Amino acid sequence: MAHPYHHALSSVNNWGGTVEDYLAIHSWFDASKEITADFRHRALRHHAEGVFMAETIFGPTITLSTGRVIPTRWVGEQHVREDLGFIPSFVDWVRSIRPQPWMGRAQPLHKQLDPIAAPGV
Repeated sequence: MAHPYHHALSSVNNWGGTVEDYLAIHSWFDASKEITADFRHRALRHHAEGVFMAETIFGPTITLSTGRVIPTRWVGEQHVREDLGFIPSFVDWVRSIRPQPWMGRAQPLHKQLDPIAAPGV
């Protein structure tokens, strides 16, 4: 699946309604393409937490134009499965990140906030 529209067509095949009934949810999952336009964008929302986040944003259910009510989670799970073949956890994504030195380079917060411990701050 390359575009939210195609995911929405798949949703119509699964549960009825129209493409417009689903497009906002599928577009939300793929909005991270604004940050990186390759498959890595999926690390932000294509996981179990992303599915639950969609439910928080769009509500626990959506009402289709036909009047049918379906769980938002079904739509999110469908999207992730179509792109990845399964629903990973966020930890599955994090395990694949190669740590870099800059990622752990932080000053203790008390040194940043204490003008005596960190002159010139």
